[in-house]
Amino acid sequence: MLHHRAHPVQDRNDRHQRPRSAQALVMAGMQAPVRPGHDWTVVLRRQPVRLVDGQPQGGYNDGFELICSDCGDDPDLDYHHVPPGFQQIRGPYSIAAGIAAYEKHIRRHRQ
Repeated sequence: MLHHRAHPVQDRNDRHQRPRSAQALVMAGMQAPVRPGHDWTVVLRRQPVRLVDGQPQGGYNDGFELICSDCGDDPDLDYHHVPPGFQQIRGPYSIAAGIAAYEKHIRRHRQ
C-alpha cells in the first residue's frame, strides 16, 4: 500500500535520504509505515472484493484503487457506495497505472 503523508517523516537512520518515487517504493517492496486514517492523504491499495463496516471481506480483486482523503473520499466505504466522481478517481488500476495515477494525483494537489 502506498500512501502520501500530510507531514513527511524522515528515516531516523538517514537524515540525508532522498525522497523516493511511489514506483521506487513499490519496486523496493516497501510498505506504508502507518495505517490509512493515521495522518495520510492519498493511498494506493489493493481493491477489496467488498468492504463491510470498513473491513475487507471476500479477499481482494486484481486491481488497485486510489483513495484521497483531501478530495473527501472515505477509505471505509465500498467502491459501490461512493459517488461516481470518487469511483473515477479510485479506478480500478493495474499496479503500473495505479502508480502513475497516484503520482499524478499528488502533483495535482501540490499545484
